[in-house]
Amino acid sequence: MKLETPENVSEQQLTIDVREIEPLLQAPPMDMKPWPGAMVKLKDGRTLYIREAKIDEAPLMMEHIKKYMDVDHDFYDIVGARVYSEILGWYRKRLKDPYHLVGLIDGLWVGLANGRLMNEDVNISLHTMALARGGRIGAIMYYAKAYYGFEILGNKEWWATYESYNGWMRWGLGMAQPSYPWPEYQHELGGARVYYVTKKYWDTAVKKYIQQMVGADLDFNVPDSVIKANAVMRAPDEVTV
Repeated sequence: MKLETPENVSEQQLTIDVREIEPLLQAPPMDMKPWPGAMVKLKDGRTLYIREAKIDEAPLMMEHIKKYMDVDHDFYDIVGARVYSEILGWYRKRLKDPYHLVGLIDGLWVGLANGRLMNEDVNISLHTMALARGGRIGAIMYYAKAYYGFEILGNKEWWATYESYNGWMRWGLGMAQPSYPWPEYQHELGGARVYYVTKKYWDTAVKKYIQQMVGADLDFNVPDSVIKANAVMRAPDEVTV
């Protein structure tokens, strides 16, 4: 849009360094405590190691997640598209205060749990994916990111929503999550209903429910051998749905 200037100016055109624009487009980051890394012993004896994804792993992650966009059942296509955009938003610094936890078994990427902080009080759960069957990996990853929000970051509320019937059945109904009135409150994933968990509800009920599903608790005393075995992440060869 152009308007004639109401006063004579000495310079008709101004040049702006894009580095001066970037602070306006990139949200100033909060001081988020890092996820310390944890492991869970699966029932089959394998060790699932959960750590933060590294920014240089984002291209590999996007390349694999892209494959889910071609799966046209159980809403995998829309989940794939949204998770791809969430990882890309993190990679391009266009997502406010995101976190991406990856579950690894001897370097093989088998689980993802991500979200972002709206503010110091509210943690917005985005997606949880099990990239391999068996071991209740999805439940473990969901528990890990909820634990991260409430126990490490000190959030007061957890906001979630669901695209699939299975997700709603396991977490929305299974955790008896209440919802805020719609459309006054809308989740950023498509403007759907906001299902929420408070810190008090987490402490008294939800934490125990997920622990029962997982069948084990998080172990933060991770030996160097496990950390080393999962230092380099590789994606699965195929999509498992």
